Amino acid sequence: FQHHFVFASVLLDSAFMHAGRPQSLDVKESNRALMHGLADRGQGCLMLGAHMGTFDITRDIGLRGRDTVVNVMMYQENARKLNAVIASFGGHSRIKVIPIGAVDSVIRVKERLDVGEWVGIRADRVVANDRLIRVPFLGQEAAFPAGPFLVASALKVPVVLFVCLYLGGNRYKEYFELFAEEIVLNRASRAADLEQWARRYAERLEHYCRLAPYNWFNFYDFWAAPSPEARTVARRAA
Repeated sequence: FQHHFVFASVLLDSAFMHAGRPQSLDVKESNRALMHGLADRGQGCLMLGAHMGTFDITRDIGLRGRDTVVNVMMYQENARKLNAVIASFGGHSRIKVIPIGAVDSVIRVKERLDVGEWVGIRADRVVANDRLIRVPFLGQEAAFPAGPFLVASALKVPVVLFVCLYLGGNRYKEYFELFAEEIVLNRASRAADLEQWARRYAERLEHYCRLAPYNWFNFYDFWAAPSPEARTVARRAA
């Protein structure tokens, strides 16, 4: 029950934020100076997130006083569903979406980064056709997608790990960590390098899961070997 209550609370707050109807939220911060420094330099960056707490409140509040544009990579079907919820509140979506899986997705991401915008992508959900990397996570090996790390290595920009955790009531806390100045995959050790980055991501996600376990929104068997059916479920929920 607690897990679903947290999920519903975060979903409603996020929808109101998207609709341009911000709530009276108490948002604490950790290392916001990192993001302000990137914004002040006009530095594009990849924001590596998870299905953990909310990204939407971080996007609207974390850059207060800056005019940096933040885009989100997501599936078009899920963007349409979110827009429908926002419209039901009488609002208009302000989400800048770059569709996942389109032929020109990476090109569009690079264009946004080149002009100093930021792009958010979640890296904890395996979907159809993803290359898998199995690394330890909360006591067992779990599959993580290689895609976000491959994209990051191609873009050659700073990568920031971020989460914004729901603490109850109207309270949130946002965390920003410099994950890498640049993700480098050497040709001679590409597979090992990919595993290293996925392992590091899984370790940090595990840290935040232990910090606020009800904030991690994965409602399926995360540790099972992903079947085509499981990947379809994960994609619909991404």
